[in-house]
Amino acid sequence: MAASAQATEVRHGPFEPSGAGAAIERWTLRNGPLEASVLTLGATLHTLTAPDRSGTPEQILLSTEELPLILGAARHYGTTVGRYANRIADSRITVDGEEYPLAPTGNGVTLHGGPDGFAHRIWEAEEIPGGVRLKLHSPDGDQGFPGGLDVTVSYTLSADAVTIDYHAVTSKPTVVNLTNHAYFNLAGEGSGDVLGHLLTLDADHYTPVDARQIPLGPFEAVAGTPFDFTTARPIGKGIAENHPQVAAARGYDHNWVLRERPADGSPARAALLEDPESGRTLEVLTTEPGIQVYTANGFHGAVTGARGVPYGPYAGVALETQHHPDSPHHPSYPSTVLRPGEEFRSTTVLRLGTV
Repeated sequence: MAASAQATEVRHGPFEPSGAGAAIERWTLRNGPLEASVLTLGATLHTLTAPDRSGTPEQILLSTEELPLILGAARHYGTTVGRYANRIADSRITVDGEEYPLAPTGNGVTLHGGPDGFAHRIWEAEEIPGGVRLKLHSPDGDQGFPGGLDVTVSYTLSADAVTIDYHAVTSKPTVVNLTNHAYFNLAGEGSGDVLGHLLTLDADHYTPVDARQIPLGPFEAVAGTPFDFTTARPIGKGIAENHPQVAAARGYDHNWVLRERPADGSPARAALLEDPESGRTLEVLTTEPGIQVYTANGFHGAVTGARGVPYGPYAGVALETQHHPDSPHHPSYPSTVLRPGEEFRSTTVLRLGTV
């Protein structure tokens, strides 16, 4: 689809199912054929509507309007994940020689920032040109992490893309790793599984993991393995192969090491997702060094979307741009340390099109 210079329509109002609890806002962005909605709960990319090759629009994110599910089984659908996305081993970090115990989430790890991570907070929102900016203050000691962290996440919409910009500053040395946790099904939410979607990843290596989904350490080449998406291949093809890493996860729940990012800090392509049936495509560009691909292996029908179809295994795929999991325990990985006076900045672009 061709981009245009037309203005993005921005409007907002209450998220009606929020009930008697804290007020939640829904911000709706529209530009040409694309429409996105953002919730202040979790700074969530809640819905994304895009046309297929014939121009028919569909909502392509796994999503629910039921607040108990948003707070429960769907608690990470489309949310901004932090203060540290993915897993940290043994629920502890060491920064400048000082150890900090973190709030555990089970299985010997802290996942997605802890049991009360950013996905569960109400963010402040304000309109910006072309979109919405959301702000959150995470106090010193939040979930065990040192430093007061001030975070902003901005969503802007053009006629062919959603751009997500992250920014954070801290009062003490800490670690930061932010991502968005949207699940995509380019055929439309509730339309079936994504095993027939074609995936390309601009990555020659990945990080094998142990039983806790913690990286073992060294990067491994994808060549000759089900992790080789250097050219487009169906997601389901690799899942069907007898590889111990895939079998243990019952699909993909792994981090790929992206090829070197541009020196000027501009986003470069990380992934291309294609649905042969609808013709929809999603190109993911990022400034981040890694991308976690999760194929919803553990879904078991607890969440039902707008079509009335329960989401089962492989109902969607998450493409989480981020630093590598457990980086604080792997000095050879790109550092996630943020210090006072520094700025954390990260950009991910979700570019939609058709073939």
